Amino acid sequence: MNCRETDPLLSAYLDGELDLMRALEVEAHTRECANCAARLKSARQLADAVSQASYHRAPSSLRMRVERPAASLWQRPAPWLALTASIVVAILVIGRADPTGDEVARAHLRSLRSGHLVDVAASGRRSVRPWFAEKLDYALDVEDISGRGFQLTGGRLDSLNGRTVAVLVYQRGTHVISVFVWPAAQNSDRNPTGAIREALSLVSWRAEGMNWWAVSDLNLSELEALPLCPCFMPVHETLRG
Repeated sequence: MNCRETDPLLSAYLDGELDLMRALEVEAHTRECANCAARLKSARQLADAVSQASYHRAPSSLRMRVERPAASLWQRPAPWLALTASIVVAILVIGRADPTGDEVARAHLRSLRSGHLVDVAASGRRSVRPWFAEKLDYALDVEDISGRGFQLTGGRLDSLNGRTVAVLVYQRGTHVISVFVWPAAQNSDRNPTGAIREALSLVSWRAEGMNWWAVSDLNLSELEALPLCPCFMPVHETLRG
């Protein structure tokens, strides 16, 4: 893939709209091409800045004007049309998905492409948990859920937004599942939400003071059945039971 082919794909790559193979091609090119890498970095920084911008509720007078019938809008002078267009663009940009999902998807793809799925292999959680205890500045409980259809392969360290995080690696048949775990800034739990990014399924939630992101090429419904998340388990059943 060359610069001419890569350039029109950068926005789709950032939005998670490319299939797996095309996303890998874009990543491979931007690692070798400084110009395309710089354009991608600039676009990502802009998207991150917009997503973190303060939210301000529109005044009721502006809301009424925006919600007027289309016919009356076209009777407005050109400056008003320009303002309306800018509002629409801002809504579309701010409405982009959580950029953490993009980072998680890219980290998962890197591990698959390099063949570096785990730093420590496991036949069970007893060998993985002490390994993480020596590497992390937070405690991590490692669950062996092989009896539930998800075989624990091992664990590794990865980086998200400049922070070292734990990754638990599971396998379901031929499908690899990476589960990213790190301390949450908020104490409240958050119910799971699912998304599709770069032909990958992602499920994220917050529980017991930890952020959890699971990513795989499994169908989203299958990934949502991952029993690490207590929200998907019967109320009378726990992993530690």
